[in-house]
Amino acid sequence: MSIIPSIFGGRRSSIFDPFSLDIWDPFREFPIPSSSDLSNETSALVNARVDWKETPEAHIFKADLPGIKKEELKVEVEDGNVLQIFGERNVEKEDKNDKWHRVERSSGRFTRRFRLPENAKMEEVKAAMENGVLTITVPKTEAKKTDVKSVEISG
Repeated sequence: MSIIPSIFGGRRSSIFDPFSLDIWDPFREFPIPSSSDLSNETSALVNARVDWKETPEAHIFKADLPGIKKEELKVEVEDGNVLQIFGERNVEKEDKNDKWHRVERSSGRFTRRFRLPENAKMEEVKAAMENGVLTITVPKTEAKKTDVKSVEISG
């Protein structure tokens, strides 16, 4: 009798099969949601990683969204200065004859929201999808130059 199956709660079908091992979750019995109980919507949200950089001309957002088609995405401007990215990664169809060893890719809906500064031209937002990367460009207004007026001091 091997000690390894008892350490992992007897869930391992073979100690020689590296794909049959489930990670032991010490919080499995607690009423709080554990990492294995996360909803698909929450896990998909985690995978919608977005970079935001500001150049002198624009705010540029880049989101890695592999496997998502542009038809499955929606980019909106809300309240004049909130940029929203919506999407959904569909679940792969299962065949009764398939034997899954591991499922790590998430599926479900995701939403990302960004409040932009006042210098963003929200009416000129452009979005493009290429090789699984969504690029959103939000042009900036020119910075107003302040007029400096000297005040003569009397007395």
